[in-house]
Parts: sequence; C-alpha cells; structure tokens
Amino acid sequence: MILAAIDIGSNAARLLICETSIYKDNVVDYTKLSLVRIPLRLGFDVFDNGFVSDTKKHKLIETLKAYRILMNIYGVEAYKACATSAMRDASNSKEILAEIFAETGFEIKIITGQEEANIIYETHIAEKLSDNKSYLYIDVGGGSTEVTLFSDNHTIFKESFNIGTIRLLHEKVTNEQWEHMKWYIKTYARGYQPLEAIGTGGNINKIFSISKRKEGRPLPLDLLKDYYKELSFTPLAERKHLYQFRDDRADVIVPALQIYISVMRWALAEEIYVPKIGLADGLIKILYSERMAAKAGKVEV
Repeated sequence: MILAAIDIGSNAARLLICETSIYKDNVVDYTKLSLVRIPLRLGFDVFDNGFVSDTKKHKLIETLKAYRILMNIYGVEAYKACATSAMRDASNSKEILAEIFAETGFEIKIITGQEEANIIYETHIAEKLSDNKSYLYIDVGGGSTEVTLFSDNHTIFKESFNIGTIRLLHEKVTNEQWEHMKWYIKTYARGYQPLEAIGTGGNINKIFSISKRKEGRPLPLDLLKDYYKELSFTPLAERKHLYQFRDDRADVIVPALQIYISVMRWALAEEIYVPKIGLADGLIKILYSERMAAKAGKVEV
C-alpha cells in the first residue's frame, strides 16, 4: 500500500510518500519512496502580520499542485494532510484552505498543538527503547514546540507550547511563555528519572548530521551547548558557508538549539536521541491503521 502525508508547517511544507508492507508477526515496514521539502516560511507572514500574504498563498498552492503530480506518479492510494502553528494563527486560513481544495482537491486539516503532539507520538519510537527509563519527545517547529513524556509504557503528558524558531527570530515569544514552559517541564518531568530526550525536527536532524555521530547514538547535552555557542557567534553568511546550511536552515538553527537545550536542562536530560522522524511519519502510521481498520470492517460485512 502506498500512502502519503503532507505537513504544512510554519517554516516548510513537506510531502512524504511511503510504501507499507507486512514483514512477519504483523510487523509493518514503512519504506520511504520520496520526501520533498519546500521552504515556504508561512510563519514569517503570520507571526508578524496575522495572515498569509497573497504571494505565499500562491506559492503554497503551486507547491501542493506539484505534490499532487508526484503522488499521481507514485500511485498513492490515500493521504493525510495537515497544517500546524502558522495556519492555526492565520486570520485567513479558512479562505486559503477553501482555495486549496478548489485548485488541488486536497483537504487540509488545521490541527491543534495537542493533536500535533499526539500525531508525533504515533511514531512509537520510545517503545523500541529501554523499559527502565523515561523518554521525553521534543519536537521543535517554526511556530510551536510539542513535548511528550513517555514512561513505563505509558504516556505521562503531551503538551504544545507556542515557542518556535520563527517566533523567536521575530521576537514573538514573551518571558511569560518561557516561564510557563519552564514551570511545566520542571513540574511534570522531574519525577521521571533517569530521563533521556528524543528530538525530532529538521534542525536537530541537521545538528546530528554535522556531528558525525553514528546512527542510533545520542547527542550529549554539552555538545548541543557547544554548537549553540559556536553558531550563535558565527555570522549568518559564514554559518551558511562553513556548514553548507540552506538559507531557511541557517537562521532558525540557533533558536532551535536554544529550545532543545532549555527543555533538556529543565527535564534533567543529559542526552538526546535523533531518529530523524517527524509529524509526517506519524500521519503515515495513523493513515495505515485507519486503512487496515476499514478493510477489516469490509471483510466482516
């Protein structure tokens, strides 16, 4: 079964196409056929002006038209599409979604921060790790950060905070928001020790890549602090040159590190695993479960 997920974030829009197959003992393999990322940066409009400009709306629609073509080529059977923080805050989001449907046929759902945290949890990474530890999922986006605590095969909490890389760049995060996030993490995470972090999002993926760590090995908190200091004091143009960062990565990677480091410090997490998954992966797994449940229902009838 070939499935697709579309994630319209505050910094970029992603299309993930996967082929699913059952290996044995009902183990499902998810093979990535294509992953496309377009840096639309909707949050630059929304967090400053409160709406998506006509220019960015046009780019979004053209991007989705291209995604439709790719999905047709790959023979996608079903898809899920969602939009997150920027579209949640945009005053003209309903009009944009109606125009998207009229021009591309895509039904886009704007999900809440809590729904976003739930979908990220659906990747089930923590289930593959040690049972005698607690794990804190940290997903940092352009408009929000989703945090989920998983311990002893149970979800302790899932929470979304309106603290993201683009909001920080545009100075749209208040001290009160930082203090609330700090209080929440300290209050609800510190009773679950030892605790390790699991980081998702393009920025932590990039840090993992430049660290040259082996797959499956965690990044120490001290290493993140070193990268934060180094990148903070490196001018943007030099940052792009030295690390081969794209424009839309070079500016947001510093505030992203600030968020990851802060959450890890408050939660007393000394390491962070980087499995290179995200919201789109969770959407694929939810979609697969729904499709299989629907097929099972038809068989029973």
